[in-house]
Amino acid sequence: MFVQPSARLLRTRAFSTSAARRTTSVTLKALGLDAYNLGVYNGAWGGNGTIVESVNPATGEVIGAVQQANLSDLNQTLDNASQAAKIWRSVPAPKRGEIVRQMRNALFAKIEPLGKLVALEMGKILPEGIGEVQEYIDIADYAVGLSRMLNGQVVPSERAGHMMMEVWNPVGVVGVISAFNFPVAVYGWNSAISMVCGNSVVWKGAPTTALTSVAVTKILAEVLETNNLPGAICSLASGGAEIGNAIAHDKRVDLVSFTGSTNTGRKVALAVQARFGKSLLELGGNN
Repeated sequence: MFVQPSARLLRTRAFSTSAARRTTSVTLKALGLDAYNLGVYNGAWGGNGTIVESVNPATGEVIGAVQQANLSDLNQTLDNASQAAKIWRSVPAPKRGEIVRQMRNALFAKIEPLGKLVALEMGKILPEGIGEVQEYIDIADYAVGLSRMLNGQVVPSERAGHMMMEVWNPVGVVGVISAFNFPVAVYGWNSAISMVCGNSVVWKGAPTTALTSVAVTKILAEVLETNNLPGAICSLASGGAEIGNAIAHDKRVDLVSFTGSTNTGRKVALAVQARFGKSLLELGGNN
């Protein structure tokens, strides 16, 4: 039997919907986001791929839209990231750590609106959304300390008057393909460590959390630009399977970090292995 909702209930629902929209608007504004956003960053913002709408899974509300990368955008992004890696690797490790420290502080300053965006876009409760941003902050703290402990070894040689010296070198460009369920933390774990080790990073987040990817990249890009460093050190190429597949196959990406299903991870591993690249996989919910 259908029961007509009361006028009071309808007013309550209308008020709740209106309040939710205001919250969304304030959150986007605090993070420098609009209803429409470019989803490619390689020192400059762009994007010529398809437009994907970000939807709040709890309400079905469209939060915003992101124009993703096409293969041409990705090609330019990888070129820029490769050039940026050459500059970044020449920066002393402790100074790379200082840049990550500034990124950590910038993330902390935006922890509440960024945590709210994670909750809105991914569907987590707010404390978990904020907690996920805190995980990025925590790994950045660790990375800053690590930047002063990337020690090699001095090894005795069998030749008189000689010694052997071990020095750790960056791998180059790290591609990060992250899943929807941790749209901030997984990238943070990869990015902070990769950066202090002297690598540039190209990120492809999940299409369903594209706004979060853009918001995080905006925060990092501001720090890089303020320090007169190439923005392509922290590049973003939003997109779907086509972009992820291209990253896995491209020789310019020295290491691919993939988080997702075992089935897709197997394909990524084989693609990277076929070109003698390196891979880091977190599959099927298991580390």
